[in-house]
Amino acid sequence: MELHALQNLLIALGLGLLVGLQREWATDEIAGIRTFPLIALFGVLSATLAERFGEWTLGASMLGLAAMLVLGNLAKLKKGKIDPGLTTEISALVMFAVGAALVIGYTATAIAVGGGVAVLLHWKRPLHDFVRRIGEQDFRAVIQFVLIALVILPVLPNRTFGPYEVLNPFKIWLMVVLIVGITLGAYVASKLLGGRLGTLLAGALGGLISSTATTVSQSRRAHESPAETNTATTVIMLASTIVFARVGFEVAIVAPELQATLGPPVVAMMGWMAVITLATFLVTRGRIEEARLKEPPSELRTAIVFGLLYAVVLLGITAAKQSFGQSGLYVVAGLSGMTDMDAITLSTAQLVKSGRLDAETGWRLILVGAMANLVFKAGIVGALGNRRLFARVVGLFTLGFLGGVALLLFWP
Repeated sequence: MELHALQNLLIALGLGLLVGLQREWATDEIAGIRTFPLIALFGVLSATLAERFGEWTLGASMLGLAAMLVLGNLAKLKKGKIDPGLTTEISALVMFAVGAALVIGYTATAIAVGGGVAVLLHWKRPLHDFVRRIGEQDFRAVIQFVLIALVILPVLPNRTFGPYEVLNPFKIWLMVVLIVGITLGAYVASKLLGGRLGTLLAGALGGLISSTATTVSQSRRAHESPAETNTATTVIMLASTIVFARVGFEVAIVAPELQATLGPPVVAMMGWMAVITLATFLVTRGRIEEARLKEPPSELRTAIVFGLLYAVVLLGITAAKQSFGQSGLYVVAGLSGMTDMDAITLSTAQLVKSGRLDAETGWRLILVGAMANLVFKAGIVGALGNRRLFARVVGLFTLGFLGGVALLLFWP
């Protein structure tokens, strides 16, 4: 018991020193490198005493801490130093609660919160700069994501409806939340890092947001400025490679227990595309001046369309399996993959997880969808890009397509 109590005190001391160091570095006059460790230790001791004398001890201790913080601010006011912010005061109360949480047994949570407090305090300037860069469209995108994830999702029924008993409104909308979250996260990363991104980062973000949309934008760019054909080729190839990382991530989220079966073929295809992309980059040495990620991607209409598409693919695969056998599944996968890899990936993973589809067929359907997506994007380049870009992309996509065929034929 004494050893456990000593451990709590040491953890509280370490977390308090970490937060206090940041506050001392920020030249805060209320609490610094000595005060914050004392506050965290005060939290541990107060919670320990509360176990013996009652919960009122912990409440009284927190009220006493709040009173001392108020007195500290009054002393600053008398000196004519006015600071409208409450960051240090709130941090002190949080660190007191961190110390108390250690005693209750929430050690991992307390450590995560204490470390998070230090990070948030240190990121003051980057976070404020990020807020200043947010426009009306960006804020609307965040609110729409909140609507999608925290308002609509919880009220949907979590049971199956319709033919074949595969349409679950809650799970369908959960896939929408997943896709919009990934896409919005990539967009936020692009805003944090600014507009002038390197070739690798532009292609990676494009693959996370939408490799198809990236292909469209880069094809138009190359058509308007043929000198940027090398750049467009590299970005399109990188986005088409990173999309497999997105596919793998989606499988890991939806059906983590199936990663060992569904993951390796997807990783192999990504590796083959990465080899082609690396060779392309080394040969072209393209340079990107600005990443065109100007509009937030989480439009509600787009989310609804994806949800409907996901439901249609889910229903189509189930119907095709019962009506036409294995051959019908690949037709559905190919048609779906042409426009959206997310729908075929998530619906297939969900069906494999539920036992309606075997894992061997599952990864093959995903791969067929990916190969169809390459064909579709080659058509986009032909329609929107210049001839030189089309010739290069078709040649490179052909190599990728042949790699997919080899996996379908020879994967054990």
